[in-house]
Amino acid sequence: MPQGDYIDLHRKRHGYRPIISRRRGRRRREKYTSDPPLPKREDVCKKRYAEKALMKKTLAMHDESTSRRKVDDKVHDGALPAYLLDRDETTRAKVLSNTIKQKRKEKAGKWDVPLPKVRPVAEEEMFRVIRSGKRKSKQWKRMVSKVTFVGPRFIRPMALRFTKAHVTHPELKCTFNLEIIGVKKNPNGTMYTSLGVVTRGTIIEVNVSELGLVTPAGKVVWGKYAQVTNNPENDGCINAVLLV
Repeated sequence: MPQGDYIDLHRKRHGYRPIISRRRGRRRREKYTSDPPLPKREDVCKKRYAEKALMKKTLAMHDESTSRRKVDDKVHDGALPAYLLDRDETTRAKVLSNTIKQKRKEKAGKWDVPLPKVRPVAEEEMFRVIRSGKRKSKQWKRMVSKVTFVGPRFIRPMALRFTKAHVTHPELKCTFNLEIIGVKKNPNGTMYTSLGVVTRGTIIEVNVSELGLVTPAGKVVWGKYAQVTNNPENDGCINAVLLV
């Protein structure tokens, strides 16, 4: 028998394998598996489109617009002329829904910060070259020259390291010395955020449990965001404004 005819030989001895359609096999697998099948991409897209359409419709209804209504309280002294009897005096009232707009801002990730634009800091200014040895190939070491915040378990030089910040509440007009929880975002890049570098315009998270702030549900607020408004490496302290 020539080499390679083992399939024909197997079919002669044992017959053909029963053909099971893919749809039948899939139904059988879905029947015996406990986990529900994953939703199709079309279903997910339809659901997302419906959510976006509903959100846009609600925003269009509650968006800032002008509405007219009749004035019933105003009573004129004396008789009105005939040409003014058919006119209805109306007043314009602005309809505004702050909660929906705030939700839209939070969903989009946009915050109304005190300093929307800051000066970018170059790497040469951020990292200082440490020269070790006579050769130029040894001049690869870098040291952070800006104020940083890292947790207590990290080994870092303590010269430009801060754990507290002077945070001003914009509504109360008071300044509090609060502990820093972490660096949320540095506008100069993700590398500086991961290093914990604090520059002007950086969003930090501070511990506001001492202020007694509560949510509408009655829970105590533990951490809140604040934006740095000064250059900490020049002033020797961190001044920030609470984002309410």
